[in-house]
Amino acid sequence: MTGQPVHPVISPAPPTTNPKTARSLRALDIVNLLQADIGAGVGPFLAVYLMAARRWRPEMIGLTLSAQGLASVLAQTPGGALVDYLWRKRLLIAAGAIGVGIGSLATIHAHSRRAVIAAQAFTGAAGVLLGPAIAAVTLGLVGRAAFSRRIGRNESFNHAGNVIAAAIAGLIGKIWGPSAIFEFAALASLATAGAALAIDERQIDHDLAREAPPDGETAKRFAGMRELPSDRRIPTFFGCAVLFHFANAAMLPLVGQRLAAESRANATLYMSACILVAQAVMAIVAPLAGRAARVGRKSVLMAGFAALPLRGILYTFSSAPWYLISVQALDGIGAGVFGVVAVIIISDLARGTGRFNLMQGALATVIGVGASASNFLTGVVVQHAGYNAGFIVLSAIAASALAALAFAMPETLPADEAASALTEIADDSGYRHRQ
Repeated sequence: MTGQPVHPVISPAPPTTNPKTARSLRALDIVNLLQADIGAGVGPFLAVYLMAARRWRPEMIGLTLSAQGLASVLAQTPGGALVDYLWRKRLLIAAGAIGVGIGSLATIHAHSRRAVIAAQAFTGAAGVLLGPAIAAVTLGLVGRAAFSRRIGRNESFNHAGNVIAAAIAGLIGKIWGPSAIFEFAALASLATAGAALAIDERQIDHDLAREAPPDGETAKRFAGMRELPSDRRIPTFFGCAVLFHFANAAMLPLVGQRLAAESRANATLYMSACILVAQAVMAIVAPLAGRAARVGRKSVLMAGFAALPLRGILYTFSSAPWYLISVQALDGIGAGVFGVVAVIIISDLARGTGRFNLMQGALATVIGVGASASNFLTGVVVQHAGYNAGFIVLSAIAASALAALAFAMPETLPADEAASALTEIADDSGYRHRQ
């Protein structure tokens, strides 16, 4: 492959009126809702458990969190490649979910610090299978024509699950203690695996699920690792994504520190409010972004990127808790748009390569590295120049990400597919008007 790949004709989405297809899509909804219960929803409570139940010092807690994060970053790209190579993608979702559940139980039953750290590293590595495998199953089920809208729906269910999981975990921790949260995660992992296995394997187009070429024998071929960078859009998009997450990753921790400085007694409550506000906005924004991306990816993604520098600047105007929590709604716009449109763009870029899920894993890897560097750099800036300086630096980086996206990254949706989507939308609108 040299230059930009040839885009084949859009594969039609399987008819959702088929009862079996409808059942598979409902199961996919449940998978997206429940995966939050075993990941983002309970993850923030690990530090609380280690401090409250195990009486660990902050440096050991930090080491454990770092072990989980490092294992996740290292496993992202190989995990994506595994999803490309194996056809049993719903089994990979189930395996990843059960792996996270095993790691959660091992964390609370381990007798040594090394065992706890190992359990969390295992949890981080197992969890990386979920995202690429869910996206692959989605593409294989609904086809390219419906992929944008369906990814938006996936993300909406996922963010709604984050809100529900955080609320349930907080309640469980209050009644039964922090260790019960990890037992809840283990039960949720079994439910996630069960929902994944309820998806009908026969309805998944496995070649399409990895964006393989459609022409017979070559469908068995994967693009070589050296071929991918020859499409300049791939490293360009990765660079934009790294800049975006470099600017985004440290903003919420900085807000948390400022909230704690304002009111230590209510800092946890305020931080919970920040998370819930952002996740609620993401749940609303995600399906809208998926629909809008049907006629163009770049303009939708630019709207998400534009929210980030504005958010950083607004944080410098006041330190009042209600104000900081309100501004956090912009995180829901930026992250909500990126979570949907990035997957769609990766699908565009991977078309004909067979490397869709590998690219997803590679993107997650470079984003993870950028996010880690963000926290370190911002900590140095805040230490020497204060919180406002930290927010301004992050805003400047976010603005550079927006500029790079605007001037260096081309649209990835082929013009004929955009025109077809516009025609379909116009026909749908005309039909509803006549009704």
